[in-house]
Amino acid sequence: MTRSELIQRLNQKYPHLYQRDIETLVTTILNEISEALAREERVELRGFGAFSIRRRDPRVARNPKNGEKVKVDERRAIYFRTGKELRERINNKAS
Repeated sequence: MTRSELIQRLNQKYPHLYQRDIETLVTTILNEISEALAREERVELRGFGAFSIRRRDPRVARNPKNGEKVKVDERRAIYFRTGKELRERINNKAS
């Protein structure tokens, strides 16, 4: 689902709200999550899941084309762990 699809669905579900207000709300929430992750803070949305940052140590990798050694610097990666309610909802829907 894209941001515009989310806004459209929320607009259909809550027709009494203006679309511009829904757009502002969605944008604000996503920006706050992004900014918190940039500060390396953990973001937990109860029932949905938790986003956190994991550090990856520097390492020496190989270029698959020519086998040359390549130095890869330390990196940060976003890690998402699903919440219990979401996991149960997905697994019950699949069966």
